[in-house]
Amino acid sequence: MSFISFGFLLFFPVVVFVYFLIPQRFRIYWLLAASYFFLMRANPKYLLLLAADTAVTWAGGWAVARAARKGGPAALRRKKAAAALSLTVAFGILFVFKYLNFFCGLFARALSFFGTSIAAAHFDLLLPIGISFYTFQSVTYVVDVYRGDVKPEKNFCKYALFVSFFPQLLSGPIEEARNMLPQFDEVHRFDYDRARHGLLLMLWGYFQKMVVA
Repeated sequence: MSFISFGFLLFFPVVVFVYFLIPQRFRIYWLLAASYFFLMRANPKYLLLLAADTAVTWAGGWAVARAARKGGPAALRRKKAAAALSLTVAFGILFVFKYLNFFCGLFARALSFFGTSIAAAHFDLLLPIGISFYTFQSVTYVVDVYRGDVKPEKNFCKYALFVSFFPQLLSGPIEEARNMLPQFDEVHRFDYDRARHGLLLMLWGYFQKMVVA
């Protein structure tokens, strides 16, 4: 679903209306459902990759934190191993779906310089929407937990929303957990002036993208 599509112009007001209508404790779940629906509109299979990245990095963050609490050389090794494993899986998914065909072609061309001609392997893989942004956002979370900059998030759904939040899924920005996660706990009440200001910013953005660009 593109931000300039007719579907998004229907989707976004519904998300905002329901968000302010329901109690605070249900809002992160509503935004999570909306974010997954947003991605599902492009291809339901993309949800599996997003869910896998989310689960691996969330579990990796907890494994890193548990090892850090124990202390000692053995715990430090487990901490490094947990971080390395979760980052390897996250970057591995990104590599396979975004760069595998490129490197296969590069490898075939490199062999041709040495007189070996082979057909480059090509895998029929679609590039999942937002994979670069949510991969680096989840990886940044694991690194922050490893450094002790943030505590591991207890609520899996809240962390899943942090990774998949639909307004930044297509083009970023990549946000840090310490800045974004606390905002999901804040009580947001509808404010006409802020809504009007936000709508004007959106209209200005649409004008720049559809007219100027």
